[in-house]
Amino acid sequence: MTIEAIDFGRLYRDHLAMTTRARKNAADWDARAAGMAAKALRSSYAQEFVSRMDLCGASSLLDVGCGPGTIGLAVAHRLQQVIGLDYSPAMVEAMRAKAHEAGMGHVQALQRAWEDDWSDLPQCDIVVASRSTTVPDIAAALAKLHAQARQRVYLTHLVGGHFIDPRIQEAIGRRVPSMPDYIYLVNILHRMGIHPRLDYIRNENRLADATDFADFACRVAWSVGGLSDDETERLRDWYTHTPAGEREGAPMHWAFIAWEKVPC
Repeated sequence: MTIEAIDFGRLYRDHLAMTTRARKNAADWDARAAGMAAKALRSSYAQEFVSRMDLCGASSLLDVGCGPGTIGLAVAHRLQQVIGLDYSPAMVEAMRAKAHEAGMGHVQALQRAWEDDWSDLPQCDIVVASRSTTVPDIAAALAKLHAQARQRVYLTHLVGGHFIDPRIQEAIGRRVPSMPDYIYLVNILHRMGIHPRLDYIRNENRLADATDFADFACRVAWSVGGLSDDETERLRDWYTHTPAGEREGAPMHWAFIAWEKVPC
């Protein structure tokens, strides 16, 4: 067998099915919108992402899975049109509110999911998908991003397959199956005839600034799909006996994947 014979899109779907991890719904993200909006434009992650973008010759941008506008609003002052898409109504409203507050009348936010019809959307010079590509069908998602872009595509995807440090999984007595990581995307793009640029962004994970155990446990529960009473007590014991600087675990790593349709 050669690599050309491997269907990486199917392998991704099979791997995702093995995780038994329920996809977060719009209401789950609605509950996080306010907190994410407060941090969006001052995050080191956003700065790292934007520093890797080339806006040469670009006037428009489509931000897929935009959240509160973490990437789209960070570069909106350099563009003539920014469109954000998110399936969470609260995230869409958060981006609209931030844009209005900043006087960015050229920014539009729409409630739209990956699986929805995008035929009414214009092609944009730049298309981004920041930490939003854990979707049921990644091959279809990549094809959509490519089709919507006139010039360039930028996205980030998880490295290593885990949103929570394995030491914390061990502490609660549960091994969370790994998620499909970025290498599937690279191989699918190769099959599409696309040879992307690959880089990595490292940033502290979302447990790092937890204010107390209740906040910490809530964040762990979000990442692993809920905690039982027994798991919560095991986590509390581990939290109590672990130095503060070690509780959050390893930093998050994101693969930054970029490709050009039309060189500048």
